[in-house]
Amino acid sequence: MSSSHRILRMPAVCNVTGMARSSLYKAIKDGQFPSAISLGCRSVGWLESDVQAWLDTRIALSRTCTHNVSGGRHG
Repeated sequence: MSSSHRILRMPAVCNVTGMARSSLYKAIKDGQFPSAISLGCRSVGWLESDVQAWLDTRIALSRTCTHNVSGGRHG
């Protein structure tokens, strides 16, 4: 693992993912988004690498689904 990690706070995670705060917490609860890490008593953040991996997976799934749907429309 790298010795240098970038931490994203909630506003940055919402901006990068396009998700609202409530949607992020629901996705975390449902096991669909990486859990936050504690930065202190009342402070959390997400590893940028975890958020990027989640985005990469969502993009790949989206392209697969779009391809399948597009293929079904023509015919």
